[in-house]
Amino acid sequence: MRGFAAFLVIVLAAASARAEEWPQFRGPTGLGYTPDKKLPVTWGGPTNENVAWKVPLVGEGHASPIVWGDRVFLCTVRWPGGKQDPKVMPEHHVSCYKTADGKQAWDTTLEAGPWLRSDFRSGPGGGYAAPTPATDGKRVYVVFASAVMAALEMDGKIAWRQEIRPYSFDVTIGASPILHGDTVIFLCAMAKASDSRLVAFSKADGSVKWETKLPKIGFAHSTPVLLDVRGKPQIVIIASGIGAHPEALQAFDPADGKRIWWCKAAGDASSPAYGKGIVYTDSGRGGSGVAVDPTGEGDVAATHVKWTVGGLSEAIGSPIIVGDSVFRLQSPGVLRIWNVSDGQETDKQRLAGVSTTWASPIADGNGRIYFASGGKSTVIEAGPQLKVLAVNELNDPNHASPAAANGSLYLAGLKNLYCIRAK
Repeated sequence: MRGFAAFLVIVLAAASARAEEWPQFRGPTGLGYTPDKKLPVTWGGPTNENVAWKVPLVGEGHASPIVWGDRVFLCTVRWPGGKQDPKVMPEHHVSCYKTADGKQAWDTTLEAGPWLRSDFRSGPGGGYAAPTPATDGKRVYVVFASAVMAALEMDGKIAWRQEIRPYSFDVTIGASPILHGDTVIFLCAMAKASDSRLVAFSKADGSVKWETKLPKIGFAHSTPVLLDVRGKPQIVIIASGIGAHPEALQAFDPADGKRIWWCKAAGDASSPAYGKGIVYTDSGRGGSGVAVDPTGEGDVAATHVKWTVGGLSEAIGSPIIVGDSVFRLQSPGVLRIWNVSDGQETDKQRLAGVSTTWASPIADGNGRIYFASGGKSTVIEAGPQLKVLAVNELNDPNHASPAAANGSLYLAGLKNLYCIRAK
């Protein structure tokens, strides 16, 4: 695991984030890495092993938790009487819990946006509470699928609220906000292509600092990733709708939204992975995946594609690169492992009983990968062949991805929020 350790040092140094913070979807780098070496491998079961605490959620959703200092933040929605109703807009809740004991510090109700949705196929909470919040330690930035964005102070007071218009999204809003400098960056990849855009909102007041129109992409529910490529930042997005698209994979300058490079690819559900000098992405709906060197300019399809892989099934969660391997969990719980250098498959096995393929995996400082959720989870040792370290059960299945901070895992089930910590 020497190669993984060196790589982890590089990406986390670039992120300039402390180990006790998990400030956005997929953590400080947005790629699923934590330097933490004290995360427990086993938990739950009949004895609730290593379950430090659990607290009931206010409503439901499959947004992932985030952590800053001694606070955990989570977004949920709740209908009157607790029953989903497509004719009724649910309450939008942003909740804060103490990491020490799970005690709720505050719960803020946010005024819903303009989009009353009727298609609830996108999971718990009808998909209204799918986006994961983000924080810079000064404010918490949230998005709900009623097409509303807001910033909250760390004490729960609403600093500003901004409706997302137009909102011709496909089914729901699945993307999460990411932060760069003084901006909140959000991908609006719409079903109506002429409405699609990448937007940088001001952290101060929610006003638009820059906006890049994206009329040549497909729809997407994926979250952009912010990469350091040869010392310069890039925002990489994937948005193809169903099937491949000539400009689905793109990179932009986060300072002004200027496009740097693009490539034919497929992807609309999962976020890209990055490691060992390549960006890997695939559709999340089946089909093929592509590995691209992100150092090019313009259309790089003929010059910077390193390898492709086919025969993929649905995989809503994101891939992850650890050491010399790409790890991809797909339905129905099959893990595929490829060499990051050439895409050659080194293993393909079923993870017995894993309860969701929607949750994105994370990797710790020991080179262990956590396919973790509020249901049945599997922890493996990273390597070219599958080595299962533990299978854990909380009996509260949901699609939310894990958060990791200061020796603890935080898992949002359908009913409860859990803190997993070695006792």
